[in-house]
Amino acid sequence: MFNLFKKVLGRTNDAIKTVAPTKRKSIHKEEFEEILLEADVQYVLVERLLSGLPETVNRIQAFNSLISIFLYAVDFKESDAKPFVEMIIGVNGAGKTTTISKLAYKYQQEGKKVILGAGDTFRAAAIEQLSRWAAKLQIPIIATQQGHDPSAVVYDTIESAKAKGFDSVIIDTAGRLHTQTNLSEELKKMIRIAGKTLEGAPHRKMLILDGTQGSSSINQAKAFDEMVGIDGIIITKLDGTAKGGSVLSIADELKMPIFYIGTGEQPEDLIEFKANEYVNTILDEIFI
Repeated sequence: MFNLFKKVLGRTNDAIKTVAPTKRKSIHKEEFEEILLEADVQYVLVERLLSGLPETVNRIQAFNSLISIFLYAVDFKESDAKPFVEMIIGVNGAGKTTTISKLAYKYQQEGKKVILGAGDTFRAAAIEQLSRWAAKLQIPIIATQQGHDPSAVVYDTIESAKAKGFDSVIIDTAGRLHTQTNLSEELKKMIRIAGKTLEGAPHRKMLILDGTQGSSSINQAKAFDEMVGIDGIIITKLDGTAKGGSVLSIADELKMPIFYIGTGEQPEDLIEFKANEYVNTILDEIFI
């Protein structure tokens, strides 16, 4: 797990090395500020993180400052509901379809029966891509044609899961921009239909955030949360960016559970987010 975080934050740590090329027991406060800004932590948050620190900062002080961001109450919305229904939300290009395959693979490895719902009927490519992943993982999928009602896919997927004793339902949604009112109304309808088909569903609404967007993804997340109420976050593509510090900004602004981090393109490339390991992986590049 620890080495995986090192892999994910590789480019971020390379960027840190440009500011702090040699590891030391302590660094000057201004240098710590430079490091955080280089890693794409928002300026206002950096100032707050530094406010309680002395002029010379050691590893313990730095750790305590950064870890404080994650000390908020979170509800991971675990449930014994069967089937457990998750709806995956996010804009096009964030990595929704690939993340669905990773979640499905993870649940498979845990011995659960999984079914997918291709609820992104807005794009034919999304249906085809998810269908390919389903075939590769040998997981059933409920899919229809482009342009068909995605709420019907929600209904059919949950009904099929109930009838056949599936443990987990994962439903894709169109890559909505929050400015597209018709699409946001469609998403709300999908959530209503899920609740009518199975009480309490969807049990978890997961937002996929593209790590390469850094802190700019925060406004996007807030918009989706206001629209439908987000239960948790999965951050993708962090391995391809030097903006790994944006996780601090995302956690600070949204105060939501960060469930997983994507580490690559394969189904197994998903790790649980652990705040301690995330912070320590960054500090390993700065301190002896």
